[in-house]
Amino acid sequence: MEKSKPKRGVLLVNLGSPDSTEVSAVRKYLHQFLMDEKVIDSPYLIRKFVVCCFILPKRPKESAHAYRTIWTDEGSPLIVISQKVKELVQERVDCPVGLGMRYGNPSSAAGIRELLGQSLDLEEILLIPLYPHYAASSYETAVMEVEKQLKRIAPKIRLQVKPPFYDDPDYIEAMVASASEYLKKDYDHILFSYHGLPERHMKTADPTGKHCLQVENCCSVPSEAHQTCYRHQVFRTTELFVEKAGIPKDKYSISFQSRLGREPWLKPYTDLELERLPKEGVKRILVICPAFVSDCLETLEEIGIRGRESFIQAGGEEYEMIPCMNTHPRWIETLVKWCQPEA
Repeated sequence: MEKSKPKRGVLLVNLGSPDSTEVSAVRKYLHQFLMDEKVIDSPYLIRKFVVCCFILPKRPKESAHAYRTIWTDEGSPLIVISQKVKELVQERVDCPVGLGMRYGNPSSAAGIRELLGQSLDLEEILLIPLYPHYAASSYETAVMEVEKQLKRIAPKIRLQVKPPFYDDPDYIEAMVASASEYLKKDYDHILFSYHGLPERHMKTADPTGKHCLQVENCCSVPSEAHQTCYRHQVFRTTELFVEKAGIPKDKYSISFQSRLGREPWLKPYTDLELERLPKEGVKRILVICPAFVSDCLETLEEIGIRGRESFIQAGGEEYEMIPCMNTHPRWIETLVKWCQPEA
């Protein structure tokens, strides 16, 4: 007699957003985010001192202003898009689908309870962190939070975790498909802008302790370190994208955005590249952000608004940000496929 498959639910998890654009709401969100030891990996007292004395006095007001430039009548773009993605996936799968955010609302715990509310006899949860690339400050902390909350709420339910999908053919094909109309346009250059990380994080995540940023062309030299190397993985995503899309080597480059603090982060920096490229003859540019599957503050405001201003002021003429995959049909198909037990 064939053994029945466990009753399964799917939990989609992303970064999160403040509940509103009020400074108090943004401060609460930033406090939760920045006090995560995987985001600022200093001892607790040092982290608390830096966050409370140097970041929170000014940053919430600045961030609240930035959020207001992208906020919609429905709320935060990231949350609105993520909810729509969940609904579209739910329409096409038999198992319950829940949504949680690592920071803010709906929380990871709320996402787990959402699944339990749909299926009291749940035996297994498939967690899909909506981060294509591994980083302790994004993918790992999201997984750890779900593990923690699941152990507290429903410890008997098994957890299966979708690995980073940076080189998954379906992810690459979905991203190329969602960008296809923009790629048909006449442009001089396409800039792949990924969320930045401190260089120190690459070395900390290196299980060998002697490869990342310590070996010449480390991201190209085979190593087990690549399994947890954000830098290698974004390079690989870019290689696969340009190969699939047929983009010539001389028409694209990679940069890193959203740095915080004074320590060295992954280079080159996106803001400086957008100032440099017009001086090198790039007048028409496309910018794509493959580290994000849904548009958010980092894409809509940092790249879509401030990035455009920097490029035009530096002498650029045409600037287009390629939207994230959001609710593109090919991306929804990919998520539906991953939800299947055999995927």
